[in-house]
Amino acid sequence: MRIEVLDVTVQGIISDISLEAENEVVGIVGPNGSGKSTTLRCVYRALKPSSGAVLIDGTNVHKRHDLARSLAALTQESQVEFDFTVAEVVEMGRLPHERDSARDARVVRDALATVDITHLASRSFLSLSGGERQRVLIARAIAQEPRVLVLDEPTNHLDIRHQLDVLALARGLGVTVLTVLHDLNLAASYCDRLCVLDEGRLVASGTPADVLVPELIAKVFHVTAHVVRHPTTGVPQLLFDQEVTP
Repeated sequence: MRIEVLDVTVQGIISDISLEAENEVVGIVGPNGSGKSTTLRCVYRALKPSSGAVLIDGTNVHKRHDLARSLAALTQESQVEFDFTVAEVVEMGRLPHERDSARDARVVRDALATVDITHLASRSFLSLSGGERQRVLIARAIAQEPRVLVLDEPTNHLDIRHQLDVLALARGLGVTVLTVLHDLNLAASYCDRLCVLDEGRLVASGTPADVLVPELIAKVFHVTAHVVRHPTTGVPQLLFDQEVTP
């Protein structure tokens, strides 16, 4: 499924953002306040742009009545207010679909296993740690069986093992993934392409190797970066100095 963000502006926050993704993992990176989450909010229809449009397979998201059956979003605001069990929270991902108790049970069971929380199925969601809650919410998104997955900082609260697991899972789903990540090395390792935002504008896009270069890192993030190659994957990884080299 194809996502197109076309000249999207949200007054005072982002200006003329254009990007696309289709059956790949595209990461949005940039410093705090650069407009990353605002861009995602326009994609999953939590925010209507002042101008421009977001299309999924050529149709404006604000005209799609079936959006919940094709797009799942894990947002920074995702939360569960009431005391549901973990299994019940994950089952909420089935709500956009026609009910089929046997299939729903199987999908929920598989989603729990995929993010390694089967042992938590009967636990109260509110009793969980931040990292456990994050994995439950990811399982809920998986249970929705989306063709587009929008992830806003999906590695928040997760230890390194589960950070790697979640991003590998996103890559392995075979769907279009649009994700905001703060960790540039994780972004380089798991994203096919990166879009760099700065002060509400798109300033670079391309493969991690094309984008994560010292000149751009210094300009956007105001730190010195040394690019090395991962010894087994060959993807670029960054080592940082606090001061920008003149």
